Order: sequence, then structure tokens, then C-alpha cells
Amino acid sequence: MTGKTAKKNSPMVKFILDAYQAGEEDEALEPVVLNDENGEPMGRIKDGDYVVFYDIRGEREIQLSECLMKPDFKHFDNHGLSTNFVTMIEYDKNLGAQVAFPPEETLKNTLVETVTKAGQKVLKVVETEKAVHLSFFLNGKNVDAFDGEERRFPESLKVHNYGEHPKMKIAEVTETLLAGIEDDQHDLIIANFANVDVIGHVENKDAVMTAVESVDASAGKVVEAALRTGREVFITADHGTVEKWYYPDGTVDTGHTDSLVPFIYIGEGLGKDGGQPVLREGGSLIDVAPTVLDVMGFDKPEEMTGQTLFADGHSPERKPRKALLLITDGWGLIDETEGNLIAAANTPNMDRLMVEHPCTRIVAAGERVGMPEGTVGNSESGHLHIGSGRTVNADRQRIDLALKDGSYEKNPAFIWAIEGAVKDGRPLHLLGIVSFYSSHGSLHHLMALMKMAKEHGVKEVYIHSLLGRRGERPEAGAAYIRDVEEEGERLGLGRVVTVIGRHWALDREFNWDRTEKTFRAMVDGVGRRVG
Repeated sequence: MTGKTAKKNSPMVKFILDAYQAGEEDEALEPVVLNDENGEPMGRIKDGDYVVFYDIRGEREIQLSECLMKPDFKHFDNHGLSTNFVTMIEYDKNLGAQVAFPPEETLKNTLVETVTKAGQKVLKVVETEKAVHLSFFLNGKNVDAFDGEERRFPESLKVHNYGEHPKMKIAEVTETLLAGIEDDQHDLIIANFANVDVIGHVENKDAVMTAVESVDASAGKVVEAALRTGREVFITADHGTVEKWYYPDGTVDTGHTDSLVPFIYIGEGLGKDGGQPVLREGGSLIDVAPTVLDVMGFDKPEEMTGQTLFADGHSPERKPRKALLLITDGWGLIDETEGNLIAAANTPNMDRLMVEHPCTRIVAAGERVGMPEGTVGNSESGHLHIGSGRTVNADRQRIDLALKDGSYEKNPAFIWAIEGAVKDGRPLHLLGIVSFYSSHGSLHHLMALMKMAKEHGVKEVYIHSLLGRRGERPEAGAAYIRDVEEEGERLGLGRVVTVIGRHWALDREFNWDRTEKTFRAMVDGVGRRVG
């Protein structure tokens, strides 16, 4: 948060603060729509308008983008809406939008591609809440499965509050995984237990403890099954979460962390010197893929700059082996126990595995995984680097650099939308997350667009804001809306006209009712009216 104190709360900010008092949280905030002086909804998106969706992650933005720009949209009646649409990054190559920061490269020879190109089979298991991470991101931002890659993704619960269902679908995921281990048809199995990360974003300590303990119990079962069938096991995590449960002032931090994460090797292979394999310190997520390939008997491809995590002379003898890579999503490690819900939970299996088998801690945040220095990790970057075996600079890095060197304000896609709005006498709509730092975007990106619109002579700028308290302090959303409104007042341009929780706006599991709720607010003005 910026820490600013408003002189006077606007009707929009006051409404959001009142919603907090009534028990609503940013994530699931029902749509709020600003009225004009005649009681009509302001700034609705209309056919032919110009829209910039400035979010930077992508996979959660596709559904909302489609209904706002495709006149042949099929999932609900979008009035045949056709807008002039710009996305910050490429959300989907088939979307047809202008893209401000298109992909720089397609990653080749990732972990899964390397194994399948060798004629071996890969099985992936995760519930659909995290499907995109084990498919798209782990495969180097490739959408399609490789030949020889099978995906078994049990469907996640359709709920508004995962805090009431902390076990999620881990029982079904575990059974699916055990079946894959027992049928022994795949050379490499990759699985994700999503609970710690997903429940860690909910301010419910008991639920988090249940989530941690559920993952531990399932990890024990699958490791036992894998070893019984002669399969080597690796356990790691994509980032930390609940090991740092509190901010220094005692309020709950539901976001990701910059903590190290575990890397455990559990197998029958002895070191080349005849002793137990030894893992080195100082590694990062980019070293996971080379290590797995090493144990399975593969040379790493030249594109992988990561190195095996086994210490020199202490890796298992290289020979063909089957393996299981288990990602315990959100499982960070720190020595401190105060406010550490990983340490506070009953985790006999993970505790034992880290003591009895080679274990090290690896970097999952910051520059070594393509993020700005000092920043926390996230699931997208985490899975991308686990799978790619090399450092891939995040889109945020590219965008932040463009802000610094001045190229952001000259970006052709932004200029196309802004100048088009001026030429056609249309409003410019700016849509996206409002957050100081989120994996989906930043206030800096929004405010730079507002400034550009002012400089180019746009007459009307309407802002459609998405809220989500992940890594934010309580009631942060209202403060960010206040910041945007104050910047609009300073520029004399830009009104926040829609506010809605990201639960509705950023669905990625084809819950079209959620997407439609967002559409109705932004286009039809359906929502709670203020002003």
C-alpha cells in the first residue's frame, strides 16, 4: 500500500469500506458500478470502444477478454460486442487482440519435451485449479501437450471460499496419482498438490493448518508407493506462502514469500563414490530439471543453464530410471518458528523425508527466477523455471524496464488504442488489477497509461478495477482505488467506474457465470450502484 491518507472518501471508496464492514473481502467483492448525476451507470464499455487490459499474467484474463471483444462469443449473450482491444502481454495467440509486449521466444527443450522426444511417456496429475501451471507454464508456455504426455486433472470444487474446503480435491488427486504409479506406464510422473498455496491466500489459520497437514499425509502415501514400485522421487515447491503468516505489525499476510523451498531426493541410487548422494547448497528452481534428467539417465539439453543439484562426485550412477517429481505448491522453508504455519502443523512425513534423505533448500524468488530483485515468488514463475531449467525474465521485468527507459509511452499497441480513441471520439477503457504488487499487474502500469491518455488528448478515460487480496494488507483494495481516483483528479482525466473482485473477473476454469457477472457490470451496468 502507498500509505496515503485521503482527505475525503469518495462514494466508491466509502462503499467498498462499508462492504468490508459487512464481511466482504476484496477477492469476492460483488460488482460495484458508478452512477452519473442522472442515476445512470457511467463508463460502460460499448461497441467500437477502445479497451486496454493491462494485466500481465494472462491465463486468468482470457475468458473476460473473449466476451469483451468477440462478437461471435458463444457462452452467453454478449450483445455481439466488438471492441478495439489491447492486452499487455499475449494472453492467447488465438485471441486476436493487439499485444503491447508480445512473447520474445518460445522455450524449447524443456523437461517434458526432452523426456518425450526421447520416446518416453510423461503423466501429469493436478486438480484443475492449478492445471495451467502443470500444463502451460511447466511446458515453457506451450499450450499443447507433447506427444507422449498424458494429463489427468481431477476437477476442482466450484466454491466461492476455499477456506471452507481446505482439503480441496487432494484425496482424488492422490488416488489418481497412486493409480498412475501402480500402473507403471509412464517414465516420468509430475504432480502438484495445490492446497497450501490456494488455502494460504485465505485468512483462515485453521484451514491453512488442515491444508498443510493434508499435503503432508498425501506426500507420505505417494512416496511410499513410488519407492515400492522402484521409482525415484523428487519433492520441491514453486514458492513459499504460509511459513510467513504475519506482517511485522501482526496482520495476516496471505501472499507469497521470498523464502527458499525444499528439494528432496528419495531413491535407491548410490553416489558415484558408493555413498549416499549429496545435494549441494546454493541452487535454484532452474536446477530442478537438470537434476531429474541426470537421475533418469539423460544429458541436459544445451538450452538448460541450470546444473544438477547433486554435489560433485555425489550424484547417483546415471542409468535409465523412472521418476516422480512432486511439487508441494507453496511450501516454503525458514528457520524461524514464530508465525510459521508450516512449522506449526503436524507434518511427520515431510519432516522425516527431509531428515532421512538428501535435502537442500533452493531459491524460488527474485532475479534467479526472472523476477525483479527482492520480490516474492509465484506459481507461474515457479513452474516455468522448474520445467525450463533456465532463467526466463518475467514479463514484469520487460515492462518495468520499458517504464524506466521511456519506451512504454511509445509502445505501438498503446498508441494505437489511445490515438484511435481520439480519432474516433471514443472513450478509452483501462481494465485490470489494482495493486501495488501483484502477479497480475501494478498500479504503475495503470497510472502510466492514464498519463499517456492525458498527453494525447483523450477526452474520456474509464477505469474498471479488479481487486484481490493476495499478499495485500487488510482493506488494501479501498486504498488502491483511492490512489487511482486521486491520480485521476490530479490529471483531470480518469474515473473509476467499476470495481469487482478477481474471483468473478479472473476465472480460468470456464465458470462462465462468474465471467458473465463481470461482463454485465462493465457493459450493462448491472451491480450495486454508487454515486
